[in-house]
Amino acid sequence: MEKIGNIVKVAGPLVVAQNMSGAKMYDVVFVSDNRLMGEIIEINGDLASIQVYEETGGIGVGEPVFPTNFPLTVELGPGLIESIYDGIQRPLDVIFEQKGDFITRGIQVPALNRQRKWDFFPIAIKGQEVSEGDFLGYVNETSLVKHYIMVPPGLSGRVLSISSGSFTIEETIAIIESKDTKTNITMIQKWPVRIPRPYREKINPTIPLFTGQRVIDMFFPIAKGGTACVPGPFGSGKTVIQHQLAKWIDAEVIIYIGCGERGNEMTEVLLEFPELKDPKSGEPLMKRTVLIANTSNMPVAAREASVYTGITIAEYFRDMGYSVALMADSTSRWAEAMREISGRLEEMPGDEGYPAYLGARLASFYERAGCIKCLQKLNELEGAITVIGAVSPPGADLSDPVVQATLRVVKVFWSLEARLAYARHYPAISWLNSYSLYNDNIKDYVINNVREDYFDMQIEAMNLLEKESELEEIVRLVGIDSLSGQDRLILLTAKMIREDFLHQNAYHDVDTYSTIDKQYKMIKIIIYFYNQAQYHLKMGADIEQLENMAIMEKIARMKYIPNNETAQIDLLKTETDDELNLLIKK
Repeated sequence: MEKIGNIVKVAGPLVVAQNMSGAKMYDVVFVSDNRLMGEIIEINGDLASIQVYEETGGIGVGEPVFPTNFPLTVELGPGLIESIYDGIQRPLDVIFEQKGDFITRGIQVPALNRQRKWDFFPIAIKGQEVSEGDFLGYVNETSLVKHYIMVPPGLSGRVLSISSGSFTIEETIAIIESKDTKTNITMIQKWPVRIPRPYREKINPTIPLFTGQRVIDMFFPIAKGGTACVPGPFGSGKTVIQHQLAKWIDAEVIIYIGCGERGNEMTEVLLEFPELKDPKSGEPLMKRTVLIANTSNMPVAAREASVYTGITIAEYFRDMGYSVALMADSTSRWAEAMREISGRLEEMPGDEGYPAYLGARLASFYERAGCIKCLQKLNELEGAITVIGAVSPPGADLSDPVVQATLRVVKVFWSLEARLAYARHYPAISWLNSYSLYNDNIKDYVINNVREDYFDMQIEAMNLLEKESELEEIVRLVGIDSLSGQDRLILLTAKMIREDFLHQNAYHDVDTYSTIDKQYKMIKIIIYFYNQAQYHLKMGADIEQLENMAIMEKIARMKYIPNNETAQIDLLKTETDDELNLLIKK
């Protein structure tokens, strides 16, 4: 690797080097004799501005810069699942074994293990015509993920030979002949992180992605291949929601990016995930998860790399026909890194000092989500990436440029409120401010596969919560006793929806996750109670008697009924009828 440049300026994570006339934008370079990895982000004549992904302390003017003439790429192949990487795809467990608790500056470790042998099972046969994206074979990477080895993008031809057996990721498993050139295929692919991987066609997301979180699935659902943002102030539970979604979301592969959040939050993920069980298979959740740990005490420039690294790995598994869920916690930290680098580049600032291209960068990230038809032609496969980004606006200000830029590109908004968090109502998602634009997309699927009146329940419950909000103002002024029995019943039912349905305990063995069937039955019994109580009010029942009914306690405790015993919820309907009839007789 020859030296072509030397440093003329060091400003934190930004290094400016001269004699860089042969370099290209977004090329990776190694800075100083320590070989710190960096990426060229601006070229002006023979000067190149480099954002360095490692600590630049102690580096001085005149030190060398070494080019690679390649953009920042990720390694894709068997060994990704269960891995824990930093922002530039260095395996943290390997670095820990080699160097101890701290990442040594300039250390270069391959992202994928070069020595481990994988059992490869061919799918394609000798003489078969294959094109980009077609499956050549597969590796059982974990008990939950079958890792397909694909023909690399841009390559097609005839299979000259293909072998089964145990191979390392660098050994040839097949040879493809195309236009008189023979290409050796290994199990590893490399892909530049800033370029989206190709696909055949983007399609409309129509299948809901159930999460087991009642407030999300019932009121603000997300579709497979959708985008969502979770803005909220400090302490409102953004990270817990991200953890809950990573644990329970109905996706086959999980990519979790800790993008500049505090180290203790990432530590919780690293300690918890290996012990968690996948709800479908009972296997450890890590067997379908890739973690990218890029905490707040790591260099700021690496936050951008971690986001692109994560989405590229997600696209790779999407191309195999998997549904992938990507959690980014939090995109605000990435935006802050952009603001810092932009300031050091002396660019014209936009709102609140953020760069003018903030919205374009966020959009280009979220636009890589979606449902697609995979490249391969042998099988009609569809894959999906769902992106859920947490946003941390200062002082819970939703007019913050990062929140507004994100809301322009995502279709689901889960607004976290400090007042709900302080009242110990979790998840602290506001039912009055949040929204989902996927209801129409998923309507047919839900009606055909869940329940016909699912959305009727959703609309009726939301109406009650909105009426409660209007009545609360009157109660504050004149007291609850001045309300009619009808209005007091609305307040009572809305309280049941809030406390017995929307409130969910992430640390309770049963309540942490609710199947969609259980959710439907829970909201159905609350709406049934409301309709029956309304009828009995007209028949002369007293509102205070309704407020003190014994069935209320059982409805409050139905959230703790196990998911496989929901028949117990159905019995509450009969008990409600019996107690109401008894009231009328009295």
